[in-house]
Amino acid sequence: MDIRSGTPNRWLVVTGAILIQLALGAIYAWSVFTARLTDPLGAYAFSASETAWVFSAGLATFATVMVLAGRILPKIGPRRLAMAGGILLGVGYVVGGMFGSVFWVQLISIGIVGGAGIGLAYVVPIAVCVKWFPDKKGLITGLAVAGFGFGATIWVKLAGSWFGGLLNTTAVFGLPGVQSVFVIYGVTFLLLILLGSFVMVNPPEDYVPAGWTPPDGDNGHDGGVEFRARDMLRTPQFYMLWTCFMFAGIAGLMVIYCIKLFGIDALQYRGIADAGAITGTAMAWYAIFNGLGRIAWGSISDRIGRKMTIIVMSALQGATMLMTYHVFISFGSIYGFIFVAALIGFNYGGSFALFPAITADYFGNKSVGSNYGWMFTAYGVAGLAGPLLAGYFKDSAQGAADPSVWMTPFIVAGVVCLVGAVIMTFTVRPRSLPPSAKRSLDDAAARSTA
Repeated sequence: MDIRSGTPNRWLVVTGAILIQLALGAIYAWSVFTARLTDPLGAYAFSASETAWVFSAGLATFATVMVLAGRILPKIGPRRLAMAGGILLGVGYVVGGMFGSVFWVQLISIGIVGGAGIGLAYVVPIAVCVKWFPDKKGLITGLAVAGFGFGATIWVKLAGSWFGGLLNTTAVFGLPGVQSVFVIYGVTFLLLILLGSFVMVNPPEDYVPAGWTPPDGDNGHDGGVEFRARDMLRTPQFYMLWTCFMFAGIAGLMVIYCIKLFGIDALQYRGIADAGAITGTAMAWYAIFNGLGRIAWGSISDRIGRKMTIIVMSALQGATMLMTYHVFISFGSIYGFIFVAALIGFNYGGSFALFPAITADYFGNKSVGSNYGWMFTAYGVAGLAGPLLAGYFKDSAQGAADPSVWMTPFIVAGVVCLVGAVIMTFTVRPRSLPPSAKRSLDDAAARSTA
């Protein structure tokens, strides 16, 4: 069917969303570069904290720009916004490849410019797919963002091992491995996002899926009131959800940043050979299960409710983080490490299906692009706190390879996840606009009739 008619097959929209998210998952592949960037005898010799800053800057910029993206999405449309994000992400990586031999260039090009590109494009598939699939919000948001996790797997394995690993086999324009991969990835990301953006269109205003009857406002999923962003920000529920999202993000992002460094320390400490290859495999399984978790937890939430699903997911993640150090170090086989990495990725991935869906449940579908942009600032805060938490303790060990240096950040991350589960237990869906918002609407109505 002609996409310009405004009524494409809605599953085609999901396909475009996945293509876009595959490219945006670039940021989760950062850990594949950290070992080379922090090698004191290599071309870069960055500190662990410096590589954490590049990653954290990307995450924080991503989350901050999403607020802007949510505001301008209704004005310029989803297709143009996605294309703008693809251009920024592609340019950021290409510039980082061409000139990124020093920390500050990588911080600005990969972290800030690339992060801004991800922030502009990320909100588009979520906002568009929720409108096309009001009958399957949990599942469809999971599918829409699953490409983010699966994309990370592709970029990690292409750089590290597939076909010999681009880090080992390429020298585009004579550049060293890391920068050469940045150039290749930048061009690839741009093409994928431009292709996916073609089908990013909203459904007609009166669109209802065939055979589906909209539920009433008391079914535990869909709220009966549509909240604008400024109304949502006046509710305690927003801040409770925001805090739960931030705590989940701290755990997941800390592991994304440090899984390779932690794994190499732990494996080498136990005398296991091929530590680099094993941690690369763990990173790939983390990313695969990150994508699967988005689909699985989203689908589960359609059946048992978003609130209960977030409680279970947060509690399981907290327990997993607390057990990681002692289970892996004390009993830890290679397979134990890979299993723990996959489980953490599975739980963390669920956040990106559940929190956009519960934002729509609690505050309405119409403004989900803008509202979720504000909710997503929790991810930006976590993007600073999680990686820097791990980087600080690693640097404070002053080069020691004893994996016990990682115990404290894992304990902190586990505790905050458990606290998030408790907070979610006491969170209830708002049934009406806050009083201040009602007064604003009344005043506006009075002025319009005056």
